Amino acid sequence: MSAAVASPSFILLIRCPDEPGLVFKITGVLFAHGLNIVRNGEFVERADNTFFMRTEFAGSFEAAALLARLREALPAAAHIRLADNQPKDVVLMATKEHHCLSELLVRHAFGELNARVVAVISNYPKLGDLTRRFDLPFHYITHEGKTRETHEAEVLAVLAHYQPEFVVLAKYMRILSSDFVAHYANRLINIHHSFLPAFVGASPYAQAYARGVKIIGATAHFVNEQLDQGPIIAQSVIPIDHTQSASEMAQAGRDVEKIVLARSLQLVFAEQVFVHHNKTIIFD
Repeated sequence: MSAAVASPSFILLIRCPDEPGLVFKITGVLFAHGLNIVRNGEFVERADNTFFMRTEFAGSFEAAALLARLREALPAAAHIRLADNQPKDVVLMATKEHHCLSELLVRHAFGELNARVVAVISNYPKLGDLTRRFDLPFHYITHEGKTRETHEAEVLAVLAHYQPEFVVLAKYMRILSSDFVAHYANRLINIHHSFLPAFVGASPYAQAYARGVKIIGATAHFVNEQLDQGPIIAQSVIPIDHTQSASEMAQAGRDVEKIVLARSLQLVFAEQVFVHHNKTIIFD
């Protein structure tokens, strides 16, 4: 028999076709196992009749028996996942800009991320000293003089050594191939600036200044094979005006980027995010 599991906080994540009585069935199974629900949320995506439920509960139980009973009670197509609330192993990737990396390293040092940052990877050496101040391994893997395939293979080899649950692109300024992304489907998280209207290419803040943009912001999202088109996790905007220079806009943009990225990681690491097609369902 499997050993009994005891935890003050486990998380049950369910996605399945919607039908009457699902909440009753799920909570009934938990009650029958003597478990106490401490937080619960549910949502139905009416566009395709999909039910989502996130339940935090406490008590002692046998995981295999609980999952078997849930499968009996729910539709055959149900996706059921039982998660604990333990910190996730994470590798951070960066290039030259420090603002997102430093924000995450400080939060990690003070236990605010529900994560274990196990290493930092960069294609430049600039952020090595910063990383080592936090007693973390820093891997400098230059891209210069290499094909993208060769460089990505070297990065993947380092990632394989650490086997992270998530990889975070903390302003990693390299376009990743679909082959690379496939290794970390729905586990690769990126941050980028957001403008209305959008400005692409070099010097986006100079373009924004020239157009008199009134709002700037940031978007954190899962990475898929389409550049910056993956499921969005968190966004925020701040107002700006004509008195701010392009460099001041850039600084404001960096401030909002690091906060949005940190917020997205808190949601993901707390098991509050479902990925559904190319969007997210978030229980906040």
